[in-house]
Amino acid sequence: MTTEAPLPSTSASPTARQVWTRARGVVLALALLLVAAVVIAVARSGAQHGELDPRSADPLGSRAVAELLADRGVDTRVVTTLEEASAAAKPDTTLLVAVPDLLTHRQQSRLHSAFADSGGRTVLVSSGSASVDRLAPGVVADPATSFGSTLDPVCTLPAARSAGSADMGGIRYTTTRPDADECYPSERLATLVRVPAASGTGDTVLLGAPDILLNDRLDEQGNASLALQLLGSHPHLVWYLPSLADGSAVPEEGERGFFDLLPSGWVWGTAQLFVAAALAALWRARRLGPLVPERLPVAIRASETVEGRARLYRKANARDRAATALRSTTRTRLAPLAGIPVSQAHTPEVLLPALSTRLHGDGQASLHDLLFGPPPGDDAALTALADRLDALEREVRRP
Repeated sequence: MTTEAPLPSTSASPTARQVWTRARGVVLALALLLVAAVVIAVARSGAQHGELDPRSADPLGSRAVAELLADRGVDTRVVTTLEEASAAAKPDTTLLVAVPDLLTHRQQSRLHSAFADSGGRTVLVSSGSASVDRLAPGVVADPATSFGSTLDPVCTLPAARSAGSADMGGIRYTTTRPDADECYPSERLATLVRVPAASGTGDTVLLGAPDILLNDRLDEQGNASLALQLLGSHPHLVWYLPSLADGSAVPEEGERGFFDLLPSGWVWGTAQLFVAAALAALWRARRLGPLVPERLPVAIRASETVEGRARLYRKANARDRAATALRSTTRTRLAPLAGIPVSQAHTPEVLLPALSTRLHGDGQASLHDLLFGPPPGDDAALTALADRLDALEREVRRP
């Protein structure tokens, strides 16, 4: 059994110090990124809540309005499932839906059925075209949102007239209901709409933007007055924060799946990104064409080039290609010595007879197998082939 000797290290083989010098920048960046992620996770692991959450004291939370309602005797209860929200349908209860567009069509229909004839009030915050048709029949959300924020009421709704100017805006609505109140218009379309129930004393209020409920905007304009009057008309307030973990959000057979729930803008945006990436690839891609020789910026020793190619051949286990390269180069050098043109160096019928005249003794034996034979079967045979080719070239050069 023969053991292959390891190839000696050369200047092309990087040392451990060189590897560390090259990689330490990337390692340091990854370490800083990991530390930042841990710090952010620890900082956010406390009792914090999201936007429009009445338990959150963050600028985008709504704890301030909940505290003011509590001072007026209105208790606020947070629910995250459709079952809890539907169970709260009572004449003395106000239901606030924070993000109605997160509800599926089936959830929207069930929620509207529960509160349609309950006699209570439903407040929809930023209800867009994906939910307004089912939660507030007769009201249509305009595709163009309002660019203004501080608006005047311009309506007869007592809560709006009492509050005065407020930070409204956002989604704008139109309605075909003659008994509806349309307030805080932006370019002639209302950003607050109150629609009385078809029967009973209940109603539905649509807010185009959540600004009047946020902690950092509550003390501006008439925001606090408007929020308290809209949410404090009943002694109980149920604050519905739709959650993706709600079991009622699971689609039934024949209903829309996950990709169907994505807004169409995401699909078109992704398609545009793919088109832009393809155009950038075509723009930056190399043009196919003939190879152009270039001068190397530094001189490389021939021994390093040979050793580098040998390492590639050995790594790819390409003994056949290595043997072909050795034989081809040897034939090219032997042809002028035998007195034949280089163009015919790879023709056995021309090269072998010419070489036979310059060989002595048994050197002519197996000449064809040596120069045109099959590839070696192992590394030892490849080494022996190289030695035999060197010996043949020395013998031909011998005077």
